[in-house]
Amino acid sequence: MTTKRALISVSDKTGVADFARKLTELGIEIISTGGTKVMLEQEGISTIGIEEVTDFPEMMDGRVKTLHPKIHGGLLGRRDLPDHMAAMTEHNIQPIDIVCVNLYPFKETILKPDVSVAEAIENIDIGGPSMLRSAAKNHQFVTVVVDPKDYSTVLEELQSQRETTFETRQKLAAKVFRHTAAYDALIGTYLTDLVGESEPETLTFTYELKQPLRYGENSHQQAAFYQDALPVPFSIASAKQLHGKELSYNNIKDGDAAIRIAREFDQPAVVAVKHMNPCGIGIGEDIFSAYNNAYAADPVSIFGGIIVLNREVDQATAEKMHELFLEIIIAPGFSDEAFAILSKKKNLRLMTLDFTHKDEAHDDEKVTVLGGLLIQNQDVVKEDPEEWKVVTKRQPTAQEMTAMAFAWKAVKHVKSNAIVLANDHQTVGIGAGQMNRVGSVQIAIEQAGEKVSDAVLASDAYFPMGDSVEYAAKHGIKAIVQPGGSIRDQESIDMADKYGIAMVFTDVRHFRH
Repeated sequence: MTTKRALISVSDKTGVADFARKLTELGIEIISTGGTKVMLEQEGISTIGIEEVTDFPEMMDGRVKTLHPKIHGGLLGRRDLPDHMAAMTEHNIQPIDIVCVNLYPFKETILKPDVSVAEAIENIDIGGPSMLRSAAKNHQFVTVVVDPKDYSTVLEELQSQRETTFETRQKLAAKVFRHTAAYDALIGTYLTDLVGESEPETLTFTYELKQPLRYGENSHQQAAFYQDALPVPFSIASAKQLHGKELSYNNIKDGDAAIRIAREFDQPAVVAVKHMNPCGIGIGEDIFSAYNNAYAADPVSIFGGIIVLNREVDQATAEKMHELFLEIIIAPGFSDEAFAILSKKKNLRLMTLDFTHKDEAHDDEKVTVLGGLLIQNQDVVKEDPEEWKVVTKRQPTAQEMTAMAFAWKAVKHVKSNAIVLANDHQTVGIGAGQMNRVGSVQIAIEQAGEKVSDAVLASDAYFPMGDSVEYAAKHGIKAIVQPGGSIRDQESIDMADKYGIAMVFTDVRHFRH
């Protein structure tokens, strides 16, 4: 099967002139249209205009030019079926052997600030996807190229054997259908959001490969990292790695967890995470004091942890962090001195993230289950401690209220059942992921040690009975913040009153599974 004719019409013109020139050197005719035709002819490459093939003029500002039987017949006609070839001969349709097409830049258009709906709609490609799909369907005979990275492969095979292999055509066809599916998914999502449809009858998402991973959660699991086709600025996927080893699957998940916690705070804050749970959170007047508070929260568990700071890392903070083995440090930036200190450890991953985007609209959370997908809004509800309800006889002090507000921000990011003990500047005890709430209380209090006397307690969900309150009271807790909502709330309230504890209800639960 000798290749004789190629159709080239691209928005991304990277490398296309060289590709077309080498095709013509092989004796292959080039059909082209619009800006691609103009560019190729400026490069001295002879082309045949689409209207010369179709005997029909381009119209409606280019909306109608390739949607024609002489184009799609040339793409879809099967060379192994006599009746197809007879129909092509009868209607003067010549086979098209190569299609090189990429699409109007819809993604780039909708990413522009303040883009109008009209501009977005005008950048929905119709003819391009149609040609790609026709060529890809008939890949037994037609070579279809949507990615400039594939030009060299196609040329090498044509130069060596005058045709591409079926294996290559099949791979290129699969890439085309992935490409057009992703393109349509972006359009569908844009229009669905535009009309405010919250529960569409079907959901289609598109992600782009960011990096292959060495392995997944465990060494026997394969894994890869994909980024949303419309990048989320404040995300682990958008963080820039400056130094260190390649990220692992677990690094990415832990980094994501740490970033979510760090966005809770406006004042200088440092978050340390291990296995998706915070092991220390500290705030302070500056990033150095915030780091010291986070470190002191749990100086054992921070070893091998992921650290996120919401201010530039300075020399003093870098020197302190350099004393530890850490996996990742993420911050808005690093001073020259700080980077010089931290980069001495060749494996330590240093990453930057733009924190100015932390309060922007958040995309939905998606969780796969066997045979399905769960989707929900992120837990970013805005809460005002002044609206919390004191349900006990004793009122909390101003310092206790400050500490409870801090602890409440922390506990929503701990795996349920979750308990956090904290003062007004650091966590001091964290009980995570226990099957009963009193078990999490016991772990948090044991971890806090002597610091429990100055700590408040936060619970991500209500106490089902008074045992947790009593255990906390007997170990020195003087103030508790929890959602309330149990049919046995009064039992917990009475227990708090018995021990002189101030208890506050928020009316908002923060389960995290």
